[in-house]
Amino acid sequence: MFLDSRYTLPTFVTLAFVTSICLLFYDSLELINIALIHFIPIIVIALEGNYARTTLVASLSVLLFNYLYVPPVFTFNVYDIIHVWTFGIFLFFGYVITWQAKKIKRNEMKEILLNTISHDLKTPLSSILGSITLLLEDQKLSPETQRTLLNDIKNSSDKMNRLINNLLDNARLKDKKLELKMEWCDLEDLLGVALKDFDDAHIKRSLHIFIDPTLPLYWGDYNLLGRLFANLLDNAFKYSNQNKQIYIKLKQEDDRIRILFFNESNPLNERTLETIFDKFYRAEDNQEISGSGIGLFICQSIVQAHRGEIRAYNKDNGICFEITLPILKYPTQLHNEAE
Repeated sequence: MFLDSRYTLPTFVTLAFVTSICLLFYDSLELINIALIHFIPIIVIALEGNYARTTLVASLSVLLFNYLYVPPVFTFNVYDIIHVWTFGIFLFFGYVITWQAKKIKRNEMKEILLNTISHDLKTPLSSILGSITLLLEDQKLSPETQRTLLNDIKNSSDKMNRLINNLLDNARLKDKKLELKMEWCDLEDLLGVALKDFDDAHIKRSLHIFIDPTLPLYWGDYNLLGRLFANLLDNAFKYSNQNKQIYIKLKQEDDRIRILFFNESNPLNERTLETIFDKFYRAEDNQEISGSGIGLFICQSIVQAHRGEIRAYNKDNGICFEITLPILKYPTQLHNEAE
């Protein structure tokens, strides 16, 4: 998105504020000081690390500076070449700050990624090694204990597999030339496949599924849609304890498919709901829950790749994730293609 309200609003507020200050103290300020003050909004937006927005704000700052303060005022005429240089100087230093901000962000992302791999892969791997060690060293373990250890190995392996798949999907979705591998998908079947990665006891205790009996086949990327379901399930199970229930609904509404994932939990604040799909985001009050924070970001990327929308909101006594996917192709076309 070219304009992001998280950065745009503070920037334009800053631009309006510095303009007001300069107009108020115009008689006591020299042009050089006014120019420096008008550089402040450029710094604010440049720290975001987006060249296009830096260019926009630099242009607005120079236009305001020229129109309001450079003689003849209230015109865009410039008689002194030094004022022409103002735009170039503003833009140059804005780009320098933007470049540094992007560099810092890349380094931060690398550090977060390394921490994710080292922590979120290390934890299940340690569990696997511990269980295998017990199985190999203690030959007198009861069948029940052996089965428990084997289940721990499977669950930990599934966690590692989901994380690795998310990292691979993230790399794939970052490709601007990504072409979806479209095929006819049975969403009910995809949900069933995704459920196989989770503990059966937990599923039977807390999961309730409602699927529209008239739900048609969906034209989409089978693997990515499967990852969408797996990540939404993983998120729901992680944030629902043994006494909480999870509800899933799949239905067709006119020319779109609506998917609802609801889990009973404490409500989230508005700030969390706005940033919950950001890459590597973790809710501040749930740091004890393991996870990379990349799962919901992948969900958003998959939905957007299918031209759909995803949002999270508080509802009743829990959190609801609502996905709408436009029907790009109807199953009746399957028969026409076959002919």
